[in-house]
Amino acid sequence: MTLRLFNTLTGQLDDLVPSDGLALRMYACGPTVYDFGHIGNFRTFLQVDVLRRFLKLTGVNVLHVMNITDVDDKIIRNAAAAGIPISEYTPRFIDAFFEDLESLRVERPEQIARATDHIDRMVELVQRLAAVGAAYKTEDGSWYFRLAAFPEYGKLSKKDLSGMEDGARVDVDEYEKDSARDFALWKAVKPGETSWDTPIGRGRPGWHIECSAMAMEYLGESFDLHAGGEDLMFPHHENEIAQSESVTHKPFARHWMHVRFLLVDGRKMSKSEGNFYTLRDLLLKGYKASAIRMALISVPYRHQLNFTFDGLTEATNAIERLRTFHQRLLQGNFAAGANPALRAAAEKAQADYMAALANDLNTAEARAPIFDLIRTSNTAIDQSQFFAGDRDAILAVLASFDAVFDVIEDRDAEPTRRAVEWAEKAGRVADIAPGLLARESLNDEAIDALVAERTLAKKQRNFARADQIRNELAEKGILIEDSKDGVRWKRK
Repeated sequence: MTLRLFNTLTGQLDDLVPSDGLALRMYACGPTVYDFGHIGNFRTFLQVDVLRRFLKLTGVNVLHVMNITDVDDKIIRNAAAAGIPISEYTPRFIDAFFEDLESLRVERPEQIARATDHIDRMVELVQRLAAVGAAYKTEDGSWYFRLAAFPEYGKLSKKDLSGMEDGARVDVDEYEKDSARDFALWKAVKPGETSWDTPIGRGRPGWHIECSAMAMEYLGESFDLHAGGEDLMFPHHENEIAQSESVTHKPFARHWMHVRFLLVDGRKMSKSEGNFYTLRDLLLKGYKASAIRMALISVPYRHQLNFTFDGLTEATNAIERLRTFHQRLLQGNFAAGANPALRAAAEKAQADYMAALANDLNTAEARAPIFDLIRTSNTAIDQSQFFAGDRDAILAVLASFDAVFDVIEDRDAEPTRRAVEWAEKAGRVADIAPGLLARESLNDEAIDALVAERTLAKKQRNFARADQIRNELAEKGILIEDSKDGVRWKRK
């Protein structure tokens, strides 16, 4: 099954396939590590995760490169304020970023590229640009890209800049240049700033040159897909195209994917609005990492997501339905045989699910057939029309769903524990939701042991002890469910 993905460059749905027939080579812009990532950042990373997971589900090998921007104006400013070099400032935010990705079940790219490890490649690209007349040096020692040297500029964002007069601000920097439309490739050293001695002078890279140099280093001069948030389309991605294609004369990326902005309660997320959230903020409020993942990917990437706490609650409830049904299948005692209607329902759900994702990664439409199948199966179980031969077919559909959504297995305790530990070290104990520590104080093995003890107490007619265990677990957010299929437990 071939994925049809909207291509920002062509303005239409295009087939996304490996151009070399071996692996789909994709580059996705990573974080600038000046602070903790917020949920808007993670929506983009999660949608790219959905993309790569679906490609792998359909048998496409993926070579995914993501950069880490560990030198830029904000990093330099914040490190200076902290009185430490950027080499000491950025590691904790890099570690936090990958910890947050792990909490959200985002798969790691095959290649992580840190900007400060690729200075030589950036310098070489500036030299190549200078050799073809697309780069020039200013009196202060900075290097700029000459936009007039690339007539196709604007083809990605569809912006017409031909009438822009000098003096308008396209790229924000503090250095003199020939034209307002030109952008920085290399910034001359300033007192106290991190810098490198290079053949093009002492200084540091501009932001745009980083991605071009690192993408071509690992993926070649022309590759299959470039992804990122819609805020990067202009000028960042436009600049990447200009500076890359000026020296290679090849399409930098054949396909471009852009993830829409996220709103919070209908407003742009900002600290001044009081609606700015990092992943850790939400975990400390008592929301589960799996629910945050589900909420951020359930709205397709080309649609604007209005993030709300009601939406988080809906995602939490949806996951509970999935997990409860999954456990019901695993623990149920079903009679031999098979129900042809259920086999047909499973096949239809799988086909509809895959078709929805193949159609521009429509995650909202992909969810619907799965929950329809759950409803149909639960009804069949309740009516004794579900048989042992039906279980594997339904489980296979759930496995396919979870290969992309990855929320059925409960791994929520560890992200919450890490968030609480971080809050205690950061002096943010007051931000920890009441009861959160108690909820996560028992691991799964301890809960299983108490549930087994309760079951034994009931068999021995020691109902007082059985009730005591139920109440103790309830106080810690563990709910016990007695059913004809056996005893199940779940965290609130």
